[in-house]
Amino acid sequence: MTDAPQPLSEQDLTAARAELAEGRLYPVWFTAAAVGVPVGGSAKIVSIGEPAEGDFIEVRPTGTKDTVFCSPNELTATRPPRKRAKKQAEPAPEPAPTPARPQATAPAREVPARAPAAPPAATPAPAAAAKKPARPRPAARPVEVTVTLNSTAEGEWTVEVTAGRKRTVRPTPVQPGEVAKAARSLPAAVAEAIESSLEAARQRQAERVERLRAELDAAQRALQELSG
Repeated sequence: MTDAPQPLSEQDLTAARAELAEGRLYPVWFTAAAVGVPVGGSAKIVSIGEPAEGDFIEVRPTGTKDTVFCSPNELTATRPPRKRAKKQAEPAPEPAPTPARPQATAPAREVPARAPAAPPAATPAPAAAAKKPARPRPAARPVEVTVTLNSTAEGEWTVEVTAGRKRTVRPTPVQPGEVAKAARSLPAAVAEAIESSLEAARQRQAERVERLRAELDAAQRALQELSG
């Protein structure tokens, strides 16, 4: 029984940060603590955040362009041992034929002719064994997905997505107009809950329009003075 691989240590994270600084991706493998990925599957570290963020290590599994966020105990820098195929048993050598002993020959004598024997009936070949139906592959286990919208007092919005225990999308800015469109297709209670934040965004945009209009008026007056 082999020992379980050690999770990523501080030394491993330091080495990974050094590789990323040089523009190289750091290879790792998934441990049994990882969810939704095969144990021993390989991946490359894409970025490393701050430990206070929870799953702060962003990796790209081999064979896919998507990235997932993991914690150190879900990854290891130790390559798992390769499985060796069992050698097929070599056939035993055939024994050498034993030379036949010479036998004394009896004098030939006439044998009455017999009618030729009927040829043996052909034995029907056994029917080919029916192929067993292939077993269906087990369906992938569904993972709970959580989408979170956050707003500031100034009316700025961000969105983040978590699949299971992994944060697949970090907080990403979202335009208030997109949030307003999404709120129209949701229950009225949701729209009422975010209305105050949307109102702050409208106020901020109105102030920006007034500021730009004043700058435009000043620029037009300056242009007229230069033209006159």
